[in-house]
Amino acid sequence: MATIQFRRDTASNWTSSNPTLFLGELGVETDTYKIKMGDGSTAWTSLGYLSWNAAPYVIAHTIQGETSGYTTGGTSPSSPPKVNTIDKFPFSSDVNATDVGDLLAAADTGAGQSSSDNGYNSGGAEYNQPQNNVIQKFPFSSDGNATDVGDLTVARQNLAGQSSADSGYASGGWVPGTSNVIDKFPFSSDADATDVGDLTVARWGTTGQSSSTHGYTSGGPPGNAIDKFPFSSDANATDVGDLTVGRKAMAGQSSDANGYNSGGDETPAINVIEKFSFSSDGNGSDVGDLTVGREGGAGQSSTASGYTSGGAWPPSTKYNVIDKFPFSSDANATDVGDLTVARYGVSGQQV
Repeated sequence: MATIQFRRDTASNWTSSNPTLFLGELGVETDTYKIKMGDGSTAWTSLGYLSWNAAPYVIAHTIQGETSGYTTGGTSPSSPPKVNTIDKFPFSSDVNATDVGDLLAAADTGAGQSSSDNGYNSGGAEYNQPQNNVIQKFPFSSDGNATDVGDLTVARQNLAGQSSADSGYASGGWVPGTSNVIDKFPFSSDADATDVGDLTVARWGTTGQSSSTHGYTSGGPPGNAIDKFPFSSDANATDVGDLTVGRKAMAGQSSDANGYNSGGDETPAINVIEKFSFSSDGNGSDVGDLTVGREGGAGQSSTASGYTSGGAWPPSTKYNVIDKFPFSSDANATDVGDLTVARYGVSGQQV
């Protein structure tokens, strides 16, 4: 009986050698079990992973990650307060995070996006500096620092991040003054963002969620709106529901079926985990509690659970807590680990 073996190596070795696979040739990462298919002209690091629940040649969508969550940037109790740390923690076990790289500069309140291959941190503010427009990228296949790969159309902080299969989005934020801009940048190449639409209301302190077809921007002054915009075309957002409580600086998570908002500042900060449906436009509902009420945490999503990492309340009290709550049932979060640095104003990514 014949045995068929695909070309195979570890993720880091594939990245370092960066070969060009033949048309139809499969390459397997032996440590992540992810697979890419060659087209005869594209180098390994520029190929997308195959998805088993979609047609061949489709890039795997990373609304949820399969292996790891990341927490980037933030403000800590140290001096100077802002940090550039990229923390990583596994989804397969409940353990502390490890420091795996650095952002370009110590900064907080940026937006997080995730492709199949890279994490992104866009916008934010550096220590003693005004808001920035930088789009930073760091690799998932190997632990490393971020690089500058483009610019947002508007420099801003306290903005929301969303991810489609092929693009990152950044919506709303503080300029100074509130912004309604929805920016979009490609994952396939390093390039500047373009302005592709507007939120229904200019606001800051928002958080983001992503379904397979739409991006969502939740909360932020001056209201409690849940906005929705399409990935298939460049268009303005529509108001499709309300949060139970108007608040800012929440963490956002996404399951296959629902968007989640956790924590946030209602003065004081709250511990509410809220859920809204992707399939039907409607209001959020209170489905559980974080272990600690806080603002400015980062949201991450695995296929089974939502995570909220970091945060603060009051602003002088920073947390390193990594909370985890299930997508399969409405329940409270549990404390499953610690970040390497207690901080808030952080961004989240996953792979």
